[in-house]
Formats: sequence, structure tokens, C-alpha cells
Amino acid sequence: MPINNYYRRIRNILILILVLNLAVSLIKLGFGWYTDSLSIVSDGFHSLFDGFSNLIGIIGIIIASRPPDSEHPYGHGKFETLASLGIAVILFFTCFQILSSAWDRIVNPLTPEISLASFLIIGSTLFINFLISWFENREGKRLGSNILIADSLHTRSDVYSSIAVIIGFVAIESGYVIADSIVSILIAILIAKTGIDIIKSSSDVLLDRATINSQKIRGVVNSLDEVKDCHKIRTRGPISNVYVDLHIELESCLTLDEAHDISHEVEEKLKNSFYCVKDVTVHIDPCEE
Repeated sequence: MPINNYYRRIRNILILILVLNLAVSLIKLGFGWYTDSLSIVSDGFHSLFDGFSNLIGIIGIIIASRPPDSEHPYGHGKFETLASLGIAVILFFTCFQILSSAWDRIVNPLTPEISLASFLIIGSTLFINFLISWFENREGKRLGSNILIADSLHTRSDVYSSIAVIIGFVAIESGYVIADSIVSILIAILIAKTGIDIIKSSSDVLLDRATINSQKIRGVVNSLDEVKDCHKIRTRGPISNVYVDLHIELESCLTLDEAHDISHEVEEKLKNSFYCVKDVTVHIDPCEE
């Protein structure tokens, strides 16, 4: 997929999900405040911050789509990863807000109003969030997008928190009012775990962790008759935009033009074998006698 189409596709997905997340959050917050249910309000804020994370993702994608310049010769692709870290920061801020509200409710207990409508609201928004998370995760893996995968994990934590809210409803109806606060704390823990997972995956890109198995690359390159061996293989970057650096051994009797042509053949072979490879740097070594 051309890089411009890649970023345009991700941006459009994030805009669609932003609209859905804002709608879900407004429904939850409105109903939560109306019924004095802390767990529903906490879940609503979680959905609202889903929308903020979508905005961060959209801004990150717009910057990442900029072409290379003199100060960024490798392009701006890592802004997508930085945007993922921004989502993690928002998640931790959400945790703090939920924990503060839960503690206040423990100190000043208040029985929320639980009705059939409460179950219907949370159940319907849970289903919507499940579809959003599934779609975003599928597209993120298909496109190799860090920001979509990170955002899908964020939305998935919203699904877990909605399930926790429903469990809390059942406990409250059974007479355990404190369950409202306990469920909110559990939601905060789930959100924090999601933030940690996002930081781990984003750190792999920022710290240039190997993206493609070197043995797979070696097998592709060594399949060319002119290449005697391949070594010192390095890969870096997000799965959607991988840079490869490697050494190949050629017969020392080859001319410079012949060696140059083979290096181009190696580059094209890798790009055709791995859709995610954007650029290949080939170092030519003489074959040892």
C-alpha cells in the first residue's frame, strides 16, 4: 500500500471511531450522573478519554504522514509511535481520576440508582465498544499500524470496564453498596495495565528492536544465485515502515556495475517478500576464497 494511502486509511478509521466513542461517552456520563452511579460515570470518563486518544492519534498520523526533509531524512513515521505513548499518558491520568472518585465514594457512601435501564445502557455501549475494538485491532494488524493497535487496546479496556460495571450492578442490587467503588478501582487497574502494554509496544519501536526475523531475511536474500551469503542483518522501525540494513557476499571478480545491479535485485526481492519493508541498505563484501 502506498504510504499516503496508508496514513489516509488510518486517519479515516480514527475519525470514525472518535465519533462513536464520543457518542458512547455522552450516553454513559449522562446516565451515570442521573443515577449517581460512580461506576457508570467512571466508565463514561474512560470512553471520553478514548475519544481524546483518537484525537491524539489523528494529530500523530497527520504529522507522521509528512514527507522526509533535511532534518528528518527518515521521515516522520515515529510520530505515530509517539502518539501511542500519548494515549498511554491519558490512560494513567484517567486512572488517577477514577481512583480519586472511588476513594471519595468510600469515605462518603451513596447508593446509586440501579434499574433495568442501567443494564440496557451499559450492555448496548459494551456491544458497540466490542465492535470498535475488534474492527480497529483487525485493521491495525492488517495495516501494521501501532496507533490503531494501541487504540484498540484502549477500547478493549473499555469493554472490560463495562463488564465490571455490570458485575457491580448485581452486587449493589444484592446489598453490597461498596461494590460501586470496588468496581471503579478494578476499572482503574485494567486501564493502567492497558497503558503499560502500550508503553512496552511503543518502546520496542523507539528503541529500534528488530522488526523482522533475520533468518527469514537471510533465506530470501540467499535464494538469489549471485549472492553467496548474507550477514550483519539489522531491521528497525514500526511494522508498517521497516528499514533493513545488511551485508551480502559476492564473487570478487564481478564488476562494480554488476555488483550494483545485484544490490538493487536484493532490495527489490526483500520489498516484494515483505510488504512492510520501505528501504534497504545493502553493503557489498567480497566472497572469501
